[in-house]
Amino acid sequence: MSQISFGLFGAGGSGREVMPYTQDSVAKTLGLLPADVEVFFVETFEPATAQVNGYPLLSMAQFLNRAGPLYFNVAIGDSRVRETIVHGVGAAAQALPVYSPHSVLYDYNTIGEGAVLCPFTLVTSNVTIGRFFQANYFSSISHDSVIGDFVTFGPGVRCNGRIHIGDHAYVGANAMLKPGTVSKPLRIGRGAVIGMGAVVTKDVPDNVTVIGNPARPL
Repeated sequence: MSQISFGLFGAGGSGREVMPYTQDSVAKTLGLLPADVEVFFVETFEPATAQVNGYPLLSMAQFLNRAGPLYFNVAIGDSRVRETIVHGVGAAAQALPVYSPHSVLYDYNTIGEGAVLCPFTLVTSNVTIGRFFQANYFSSISHDSVIGDFVTFGPGVRCNGRIHIGDHAYVGANAMLKPGTVSKPLRIGRGAVIGMGAVVTKDVPDNVTVIGNPARPL
């Protein structure tokens, strides 16, 4: 069959870490051979170079004007930028997840479109995740947690059981979130920022940044 085109938006640090397993992940999702998937880095501006790390680099316009089926994801840490790109692509390309072969997914999870699971991430059981979630390497999400849209985890995050995280929240590297209970899940608000290494034992309101152990508002 003819090749399909997959664009990974963002040729910065996140994108360069995700790209090495993108072709295999996309092929597995679509039931194709890796050779049937042509992958590109894509930027929203006119790039000054034709390649990054040996992969072709296209502008958004160049990618969306390619013939044939188009698929995409966004490997950019800033959740607002991710959302803007997703809206810009619209219906011109279909979002696909990108999962490292070293990520682990257990049973009865619901994961929205466009998730990126980096190496050694773990999603256990009965977890609900929204659209365009990004989990950096060695992160884990435990049972009965609910994660909103465009949420970002830094490396080594521990999201323990029964935690509810609002849209656009950012959880920094090696942060630890205390498990909630059936009657009172731990809640991280929309747009909240959890600083790296923070130990969160209480709810965090919308748009509040917390740091430290135990975590306190900045």
